[in-house]
Amino acid sequence: MITIDWGAFLNVFVAALLGAGAIVLFYALGLRMLVRAGRVPVVTPVEFTDAITVLTEKEIRRAAKQAEKAARKSPLSEGQKRLAFAGAIVCFVLCGAAVVGGILVIVIGH
Repeated sequence: MITIDWGAFLNVFVAALLGAGAIVLFYALGLRMLVRAGRVPVVTPVEFTDAITVLTEKEIRRAAKQAEKAARKSPLSEGQKRLAFAGAIVCFVLCGAAVVGGILVIVIGH
């Protein structure tokens, strides 16, 4: 006879839900603060042979130009920008700590 420990199942489900929510929250908040600090992340796409859409050089330059323009238009002072950047770093560290903590719970926990 197979029995299911529903209490343990509920514990794992809640832990996974809270962990995933924390990772998404900290990452999104970190990106938001990074943009507010005037450091808009522009990632140039890599061309794949089976890519559905490939950005042209003109589109890449336009995106970089828009990012620079957004950084210049920031209403924050230099001190506020530094504080927002430090907040972004803290959020990314918390996001990484949540991932490492989850891995440690899986590896060491059982």
